[in-house]
This record gives sequence, C-alpha cells and structure tokens, in this order.
Amino acid sequence: MKLVYLAGPYRADTLYGTYQNIRKAEAKAVELWKEGWVVLCPHLNTQLFEVMMESAHEICMAGGLEMLKRCDAIYMMSGYKSSPGSLVELKVAKKERLEIIYEEEK
Repeated sequence: MKLVYLAGPYRADTLYGTYQNIRKAEAKAVELWKEGWVVLCPHLNTQLFEVMMESAHEICMAGGLEMLKRCDAIYMMSGYKSSPGSLVELKVAKKERLEIIYEEEK
C-alpha cells in the first residue's frame, strides 16, 4: 500500500470555516482509504491546535512537511491554489519527487 499526504486548504477567515475545511479533508481521506491508499491527513492530525497553543501554524506546518517527505505521493485537493501552506507542500513534494495527484477543480 502506498502512503499519500492529503494537501488542501486548512485555515479560513473564521473558526467555522476552518472546521469546514477539516471536514472536507476528512471526507476526502475516507475516499482515498477506500481506494486502497494509506492516508496521512494533517488536517485531522493537528485539528484546531491553533486554539490551544501559540505558534501552532508554524509548528504544525514544519511537522507536516517532515511527514510529507516520508510519503509516496501527495494528493492536492481542489482549492489548493488559494492555500499558501498547500503550495509549500506541493513544492516540497516536487523536490522529493513524489507522485502528485490533483483533484479536479469544482
């Protein structure tokens, strides 16, 4: 089984918007698991840490990039182009020569 890192928008203008992005990533992770991937979904791994600790974004992003380097592929969810974090993840995936899968834009 191949390990895939799920990348897509996390942060939003409101806490509710962030929560909605987490739920979208969770639904996509379930789909990918059903397709036979082992899915690393950072949205779930560190969900809402920004409420509980300072500098959560920087710490979680660094940790996510470290996990990404150990994956076989990255899955870019629709909307990734508007997410600065997703663009960084894509750049790292390209540098690491991971398989890149793009979700169709909706």
